[in-house]
Amino acid sequence: MVDERAPVSTVGLLVRFTAAGVIVLLSLAALIAYVARQAGTEQASESAREVTYVTARGVVEPRLDADVVAGQPAALQAFDTAMRQYVLQGSLVRVKLWSADGKIVYSDERRLIGQTFPLDPDETEALRIQGSSESEVSDLSRPENQFEIPYKKLLEVYVGVRGPGGEPMLFEAYFRYQAVTEAGQAAWKRFAPPSLGALLLLELVQIPFAWSLARRVQRQQRDRERLLQHAVDASDAERRRIAGELHDGVVQELTGLNYALDAMRLGKPTEGQRADLIADSAARLRGSIGSLRTLLVDIYPPNLAEEGLASALAELAAGLERTGAAVRLETEGAEDLPPAVAALLFRAAQEIVRNVAAHSGAQEVLIQAGRTTGKATLVVDDNGRGFDETRLDERSSDGHLGLRSIGDLLAESGGMLTVRAAPGQGTRVEVEVPVR
Repeated sequence: MVDERAPVSTVGLLVRFTAAGVIVLLSLAALIAYVARQAGTEQASESAREVTYVTARGVVEPRLDADVVAGQPAALQAFDTAMRQYVLQGSLVRVKLWSADGKIVYSDERRLIGQTFPLDPDETEALRIQGSSESEVSDLSRPENQFEIPYKKLLEVYVGVRGPGGEPMLFEAYFRYQAVTEAGQAAWKRFAPPSLGALLLLELVQIPFAWSLARRVQRQQRDRERLLQHAVDASDAERRRIAGELHDGVVQELTGLNYALDAMRLGKPTEGQRADLIADSAARLRGSIGSLRTLLVDIYPPNLAEEGLASALAELAAGLERTGAAVRLETEGAEDLPPAVAALLFRAAQEIVRNVAAHSGAQEVLIQAGRTTGKATLVVDDNGRGFDETRLDERSSDGHLGLRSIGDLLAESGGMLTVRAAPGQGTRVEVEVPVR
């Protein structure tokens, strides 16, 4: 028997497909969220750099005179007023103006003015390359940032500027980092819904197709199992048939012949008895040889590519004639069939003729093979006892198991097998195979 594993249900296949789709959807959603937030964050950082650059060039440098650099209280007060009026607003919460030696010339946090701290390499680079702007998350552990600790996290942007004498100076602006993250979240909220909606719609559209595909896969799986079971059943029946024919036919015939020859050897036959025995033995041997040839054709069919379908069908007809039936063979047009089609027709003819010999008791049989427009045909018509066509659907009907297997084989190749039979009225089997 075939090892029939339980096929996966259509619902099971659909659930697997949907689960895989949901996993992919969630993965893409996470990726979209990450990319959108990163893009929003980068955009907010770039905006902060632009604001700082414009502020440095448009507000700081025009008000940067010698008194401010020298730390004159009145000049610093006027500078502070301008910073608070035009610069310190929104998410920008702290500014610092540095000299090249690390001294804080001005800050809105007055306690920092006049203090000196070492500049890091990025700040020194910004001093050297005027006009460039750089940004980073502030290191609140550094001494110059001690008064920014209450803000928890800040984005620090610095731009190189020129003092009143052309000396390089550094302007720093500190933005609330929360504003940057909020910009990233806003970008995610703006782009995520349409993107996720499109992915969800795609998933929903695919579900009907997945359902159809799952049903088709399940149907094909059942068909393969059925064909395999038919092949196994047909193989078992074929082995039993060959074993039975050998035991009941050739083996019995040769055993009887052996007994007759032994009896002749042990007795004292006359010349006439000896001659009769030799003639009878020769006839029985010829019959056994014919039976063995028929079995050989069944076990190992002739080479259709070399001998052709007509020759192969003639061998089948000869075997049927040895059962006492009169066979009429018509094979006009059967020689120019493609090898694959010829092999399929011969396999069908082999099974049909075998059924005729075993079950029909026919006296007359027509075997007709040929080719018409677009198809090859085979007809086997006998005047035997016939049978009830409904028996073809009975699984336990060993006599017609081969016909069902041939029908499945033909259907797989796009062909068709038609059986017309009735008790006492003979049987006509027609085969059609498309020829391309």
